Amino acid sequence: MSQDLTQHELTEEELRELIPQLQQLTDKYKRAERVQKALFDISELASSVSHLNRLYSAIHEIIADFMNADNFFVAFYEPESNVVDFAYFIDEFDEQTVPQLPAESLMDGMTGFILKTGNYLFYKRDEEESFASEHDIKLVGSQPYELLGVPLKRGSQVIGAMVVQTYDEGVHYTQEDLEVLLFVSQHIVTTVDRVKNRELTERTIRERTRQLRKINDDLQEEILERQKVESLQQALFEISELAANLEGDMDAFYASLHDILARLISAPNCYIAILDKEKEMLEFPYFSDTKDKEISSRPLGLGLTEYVLRTGQAELINPPKVLELAESGDLDVSVAQTMLNSANSWLGSPLVVEGEIAGVIAVQTYGKLAKYNARDQELLRFVSHHIAVAIERKRNTESMQRYNVQLEERVKERTAELNRANKFLKQQIEERKEIELKLIHDAHHDSLTDLPNRAMFTSRLELAIASKQRYSENLFAVLFIDLDRFKVINDTLGHHAGDEFLIEVARRIALCIRGHDLLARLGGDEFVVLLDNFEDEADVEEVASRIISSISEPFLLDGREMYSGASVGIAHLENYYRSADEVLRDADAAMYQAKTLGRGRFVMFDKSMRDRLIEELELENEFRRALREEEFDYFLQPVIELSDNSTLYKEMYIRWSHPAFGKIAREQFRQVAEHSGLTLDLDLFQLTKACELLNYYKNTDEPINKIAVNVSINHLLQASMVNQMIDVIASSGITPSQLVFEFDENDLNRRSQFILPAIKKLKRAGVTLVLDNFGSGLASLSYLFAYPFDFIKIDHRFVKSLPRSQRNLKLIQSVMLISEHLKFQVIAEGVDSQAQLDALSEIECSYGQGKILKHAKVLDMTSLAS
Repeated sequence: MSQDLTQHELTEEELRELIPQLQQLTDKYKRAERVQKALFDISELASSVSHLNRLYSAIHEIIADFMNADNFFVAFYEPESNVVDFAYFIDEFDEQTVPQLPAESLMDGMTGFILKTGNYLFYKRDEEESFASEHDIKLVGSQPYELLGVPLKRGSQVIGAMVVQTYDEGVHYTQEDLEVLLFVSQHIVTTVDRVKNRELTERTIRERTRQLRKINDDLQEEILERQKVESLQQALFEISELAANLEGDMDAFYASLHDILARLISAPNCYIAILDKEKEMLEFPYFSDTKDKEISSRPLGLGLTEYVLRTGQAELINPPKVLELAESGDLDVSVAQTMLNSANSWLGSPLVVEGEIAGVIAVQTYGKLAKYNARDQELLRFVSHHIAVAIERKRNTESMQRYNVQLEERVKERTAELNRANKFLKQQIEERKEIELKLIHDAHHDSLTDLPNRAMFTSRLELAIASKQRYSENLFAVLFIDLDRFKVINDTLGHHAGDEFLIEVARRIALCIRGHDLLARLGGDEFVVLLDNFEDEADVEEVASRIISSISEPFLLDGREMYSGASVGIAHLENYYRSADEVLRDADAAMYQAKTLGRGRFVMFDKSMRDRLIEELELENEFRRALREEEFDYFLQPVIELSDNSTLYKEMYIRWSHPAFGKIAREQFRQVAEHSGLTLDLDLFQLTKACELLNYYKNTDEPINKIAVNVSINHLLQASMVNQMIDVIASSGITPSQLVFEFDENDLNRRSQFILPAIKKLKRAGVTLVLDNFGSGLASLSYLFAYPFDFIKIDHRFVKSLPRSQRNLKLIQSVMLISEHLKFQVIAEGVDSQAQLDALSEIECSYGQGKILKHAKVLDMTSLAS
């Protein structure tokens, strides 16, 4: 038995030989399992996805699970229109969506080959020439490194193509990738057809639903017509009952008639006009109008009412009829003009009492959308007869009751005289009390929001400080709230919208605090909250977060949706506070810090904030003194022509070293200059120094031909600023061609629409113009077309990544290619290593600036001053 086992056991070497085969079988089974899962997922898509856009992206994800599919598209051939529709297109170098393209433009290429032959394609750039000749394909432009393309077939008909491709030389496709792609493509068409059929079915259901809804609307209209008939019968019955039941109160009688009439036709505005006994005046016992509150009696003239009195018929008068009546002299021109301006639709019918026309009942609407028609005219004519009968019955009843009413009135008058004097005295007392209370309220509340004002808040805060000093365990906090975009809302929508905005803000903040907390408005867009006796500091943060979240919600102002925000500074009451002003000062400082950090947040006050504010104020004062006394270090950084190492021009910039604060970063003292309003002064100072340098080095052994200075965009916002710079150059004796002005791209983004005339004026004067830090912001390429820059300086962050980043290198090449057509030249900024210089030389970049070329030269300005 042991001998048999020995014969069947494999040796170690044989087992080692079997391992690769077993590993290969394992990989094969795993791949087959993944393919089966992919087919299952595709089948699931057909039942779960309702739109083709989601279907293609899901198929993309499935394909990407097997192979590199960063670049993937699906195209369908439409023979009716002879176009190729790119239903799905993802390409890492082309972010735009590819539209439909004419089939003729693609048939000579690789996509056309797949559509014409129904065969797959496996393209490699290494075999490009043999591939093109073998497949009779024209390869135009830059091709991918490798490409796999398979046909999409419905039965034996080729309906489209599915392609994956790569631009990365490190990615390779295999024959197995092609087999997977061919296998998957056989099932995709079925899935696409099922999704399309589902979409068609859904559209059919929606159309059928629309038809059924229309049938239902027709039935509802018929029901509505029958209901109108019933409403008319009910109205006539109510009119008859009204004349018998309302005793003496004619105003209520007319108002009730108006209500009944309004249920039959649109009657937002209604009046009844009655002729006086002499038939010379029109009286209006009832008048209800949305525009005019009342109307006085008037003599007969050429009005709409008089027109109905003359014709004795119900009249429908819309704007076209108004013009006819005015031209024929039946209507006063001023009345016609008023109707046309208001786009009136007017309907009137005579009231016939005892066989004579006694007056007119009329209704009218304003606006172009509400117009009466002939049916409304007939309805009013019919109802007016019943109204006239009701008025006649009412008049008879009224005359019988008038005498009794007069007697009752005399008794009431005598009684009223006895009470009037006492009531007058009481009224005077109440009015005086109300005036006193209002004066007290107005002295302590904001007139717009009716919130407590600064005086009342300060008083309450002083009490809280006293309470804190007496009972240190009590917790109080002040929230200082400043709003964003208030000035923009005021300037664009007007003060009325600004007032509405502040009222809404006050309402929202009030909803975020407790009933015993105090909310006040200090003025403008500043609000403060005193939180009283909370349990934990986290409660204060929660209130601040609620306020910020509430104010970030949209505001509806004058029919427009506007957005704002809030920055909140928080100061907790401590025992060392002695006055309300100290607390408000620290809460304000914390709010300012919140705005500095990016708005839409809250910041707790600590003592370091006060120290920083004092330091910033001191730094600003020191900067003013340094600018006045010219306490700066001056540097010249050359721009080098890379081909012969010659100097194109030298950029001058300054650095500030303070005895106490040390070296101040360029961005920091630029920010200090901007906050203190000295940006223009700083730029003019640098321009003056540049002119002095050019004059100084004119007759030396090392003359300087050109000097560049950085100029703020603020100089270009007013024509007088540009003229001032040109005058400085002229008075220094320097020609403008010796100066280079560099403008930062980020500044250009903020004010680009205002500065083009100024840029052109500098260009005409002879100054060389440079767009600095190109690519650092969101500048559009349209700047390169619209603005006459002589040089474009590529931002140093693109150069820093060379030669590692091929993408950035291609970007620089693209700008250089554009420069050939737009007549400007490219400067690479921040060239600090030999590898960067070599990469730029390979793409034939003409100019560079950086440490590896030439260091910035420090200037001794004392010799220049002497």
